[in-house]
Amino acid sequence: MKHEVIGTCPVCGNDLTVTKLSCGVCHTEISGDFALSKFSALNKDDLNFIETFIKVSGNIREMEKSLGISYPTVKKNLDGIIIKLGLETVEALPEVDEEDILEKLKNKEITVEEAAQYLRRGT
Repeated sequence: MKHEVIGTCPVCGNDLTVTKLSCGVCHTEISGDFALSKFSALNKDDLNFIETFIKVSGNIREMEKSLGISYPTVKKNLDGIIIKLGLETVEALPEVDEEDILEKLKNKEITVEEAAQYLRRGT
């Protein structure tokens, strides 16, 4: 039985490195100091989230349905994974036009949860 590679030390929490690679067919072994993929830092729940995200082509509404979670939870999980992967970018939040958000809510272009999220971002 093969085990999945972990990327974080269970003792101290630091990143692990691979020091030996081997071929299961010809038994060639290579020693060195090899980096793991960024994705090795993610746990199984994070990887499942990403797999679902790809499967639904990044459609957040489909993520809500597939995982049975709300928009803010999808967004929070996605933001957490972005940080874990070191892909976090600093960007200025756009100005929030409360009237525009309320108009979109009235026209059912966004959900109540999305409206609340937009309004929280602007404060």
